Amino acid sequence: MTAALNVPDLIRKKRDGEVHTRAELEALVLGYTRGEVPDYQISAWLMAVYLRGMTPQETADLTRVMAESGEQLDLAGLPRTVDKHSTGGVGDKTSLILTPMLAALGLTVAKMSGRGLAHTGGTIDKLESFPGWTPELSEEQFLAQAREIGLALVGQSRDLAPADGKLYALRDVTATVDCLPLIASSIMSKKLASGAHTVVLDVKVGAGAFMRTLDDGRALARAMVDIGTRASRLVRAVLTDMDTPLGHMAGNSLEVQEALATLRGEGPADLTELCVALAVEALAAYGEDEGQAEARARATLRDGSALAKFRAFVAAQGGDATLVDHPERLDVAPGRAEVTAPSSGFVERVDALAVGRAVLALGGGRERKGEPIDHGVGVELLKKPGEAVQAGQAVLRLYHRGGRGLGAARSLLEAGLSVSETPPSPEPLILDRVN
Repeated sequence: MTAALNVPDLIRKKRDGEVHTRAELEALVLGYTRGEVPDYQISAWLMAVYLRGMTPQETADLTRVMAESGEQLDLAGLPRTVDKHSTGGVGDKTSLILTPMLAALGLTVAKMSGRGLAHTGGTIDKLESFPGWTPELSEEQFLAQAREIGLALVGQSRDLAPADGKLYALRDVTATVDCLPLIASSIMSKKLASGAHTVVLDVKVGAGAFMRTLDDGRALARAMVDIGTRASRLVRAVLTDMDTPLGHMAGNSLEVQEALATLRGEGPADLTELCVALAVEALAAYGEDEGQAEARARATLRDGSALAKFRAFVAAQGGDATLVDHPERLDVAPGRAEVTAPSSGFVERVDALAVGRAVLALGGGRERKGEPIDHGVGVELLKKPGEAVQAGQAVLRLYHRGGRGLGAARSLLEAGLSVSETPPSPEPLILDRVN
């Protein structure tokens, strides 16, 4: 540690509500990343940030420091690069659909994605439903594939924004996870280090999301857009509902099947509309008229161009691309069970968090990083909110393997299901936009 770095003074400064300089944040965060500042001092500083907050400029400076703490991808040689990030939800398979759509539209998607944790699914886990598919590519392979196909997707590198990984692990055990500047800087540090010129954010709001209220979601979206703008990136955010799972399927192989149906133009309306809306945001960021952008985005699902990009992408990364055209051969758990309506009427609620936790109970998710998962288990929504149902009619179908976790999953789903005598008021899928 350099003699000039007085950590207690920096903790005291934030404790008293004062503003850090960029140099102070560099000294503190990079000192911690190098092992020169101990956990107990950064823990105290994190709690001071949690209680006192950060200015927009401080948040942007913290993000840049974290982004520059390790390797940074140079995508300057690729045309019209775009990255997409979702804050996490249940049944959220949009990346599987949106990224080949964007590639078919002439944009370049060279992105890093994560694995699922707790009740939220991960894109890498879903793609590993294709036997042989690998998220491991060298940087040369990654850039060459992105240039050739327009789409390359790999796992999160430990060398990308390493300060974020260290800080997040500490936040997790010091009750400082749910702090807006720390959430925004964590997400955006990886986006900045990933190198894309344009970033489209899908900020989930509701029971199955990290941000439970629209006000909280809007505040996070604005913070992330502000960070990107200060870093000379084009960032656009869409706030979307996550009270109910997206589409009809939750669980890795099941979600892949639904994503493939959507790429063939046969997907559920909510999933299709969201993917089109996110594609429009990416094209609009590059100056395209929104009406024209929407027409072009929808065309990729009708003419097979997005599906062709996805097929080429799976094959390029070692996956069995024959499954793209024969999704019925994907591994789906053979066991079936159903949750039925307790009374006649209209489905009022299918709680997204309950569905996510049910998939977790069945073995389709992980409580801790590194745990193995069963790609074939999951939950299917046979009815969604607003649809009529008869007493005893199946509303949810469980896909299980040998009954593992079935009792717990069924209990969760029964508690998260409600039926009303009158139809509930329809809720919009897209709640707001922040540019």
